[in-house]
Amino acid sequence: MKKFVSGIFLLSLFTALQMNLAAQPKPEDAIIGVWLIEDGTAKVKITKFENKFIGKVCWLKEPLRNGKPKTDEQNPDAKLKTRPTLGLQLLWGFVYDGDNKWTDGYIYDPKSGKTYKCNLKLPDDGKILKVRGYIGFSMIGRTTEWTRTTE
Repeated sequence: MKKFVSGIFLLSLFTALQMNLAAQPKPEDAIIGVWLIEDGTAKVKITKFENKFIGKVCWLKEPLRNGKPKTDEQNPDAKLKTRPTLGLQLLWGFVYDGDNKWTDGYIYDPKSGKTYKCNLKLPDDGKILKVRGYIGFSMIGRTTEWTRTTE
């Protein structure tokens, strides 16, 4: 009977250990969450879709213009100018590149209607996301900092 109880205890301990390991966040998922953009006018929710990361506008400080929801009016494609800014996908295509970096992505700027190549970097504290948009080479671009927040 002691061996049976001991076996059950060990099995339970092993199962609990496996569940704890499975619950540990993966380093590549560290950017998942809600981020307040640098100027404080919007929040972007970053999620994982298949093996790539995307980000959509989930909050706007001023969601209305002239009493109507803001739209993507700067978009160069006339058919897309009427789509709502709230819910708009701004980030896509990011893959984890190790060392708290995500690369091969794109960022859309609804204020200008332009799309840029983009890399993301998350320092060890996990509170500030460095978003670098660029044309051609990442050395020629601009970095903004987004702050982790809640929805």
